[in-house]
Amino acid sequence: MRTSRYFSSFFIALVALLVLATNSLAADPGIPFSVDGVVNDQKPGSILIYNVYTSSSTSPATENTRISITNASERAISIHLFFVDGNTCSPADSIVCLTARQTSSFRASDFDPGTMGYVVAVAIDENGCPTIHNALIGDVYVKFSSGHEANLAAESIAARTVPVCDNTTSSVDLTFDGNQYDQLPQTVAIDNLPSSVDGNQTMLILNRVSGNLGIGTDSIGAIAGILYDDAEKASSFTFSDSKCQVKFVITNSQPRTAPRFTTIVPSGRSGWMKLYNYSGAPLLGAVVNFNPAASASPTAFNQGHNLHKLRLAPTSTFRIPVFPPNCG
Repeated sequence: MRTSRYFSSFFIALVALLVLATNSLAADPGIPFSVDGVVNDQKPGSILIYNVYTSSSTSPATENTRISITNASERAISIHLFFVDGNTCSPADSIVCLTARQTSSFRASDFDPGTMGYVVAVAIDENGCPTIHNALIGDVYVKFSSGHEANLAAESIAARTVPVCDNTTSSVDLTFDGNQYDQLPQTVAIDNLPSSVDGNQTMLILNRVSGNLGIGTDSIGAIAGILYDDAEKASSFTFSDSKCQVKFVITNSQPRTAPRFTTIVPSGRSGWMKLYNYSGAPLLGAVVNFNPAASASPTAFNQGHNLHKLRLAPTSTFRIPVFPPNCG
């Protein structure tokens, strides 16, 4: 009788362990994110775009970036990483191999020291071809020597289909049209812009996310924008740049408005800004605020976030080189 009871208890415990092991690999509870055709910095995707990375080759303690990428799937995946230099638009690439449910973090100072730009991560198969793997998530912790710092989620792009590609393909176009991959924004916005009179130093980072990740990406080109005060009054501005990433602190001279920024957004007030182009070029970016009085003043705050997306570019492309990832 005791033996029978013993085996019964053992059997129940064994079943419980098997159920626990099975559940740990089963689909997560809840409804999956919809593949709705629009980029989002909260959902998982097959492509991630990190809006900024930077590191100082002489002082990585004061200016550096920690880049993280996680595979939230039960399937191993290879990731083709492209580090785009924001000044020259030239890319450098690397491969990361992630097992099921694995996460990986690395510092920009170890991979691409002395460079500022943005990162593109593409899920690929054993031939190096893009593959549907809507399970990638990631973020960056970035700090600048100016005191600006923020934790920014990676912009996630889901795939519905992928381009035709095999072991004879040398390069392939990723199309962001809502049918193959999610669409990218053409108009972006800063939702709250505090007054610089109160010590705020609001850094804008704007990226043109298109072109050839094998030889060079597209430049920002001509940008138009509108700065609004908190009473809905609008002042327009324009600027143009040959770089693929623009970074500046918003001041009276950049961007140049009439009247000037401190008149539109005086002490104790705030405004907002939208930026766009007429060429259909896709834009992404981030805004990071630094106020030296943040630790002493209840009205001063630091940190940042990705730019909001207001309107979408009809279609855009990234061309990527194709080669086997050599992930064992």
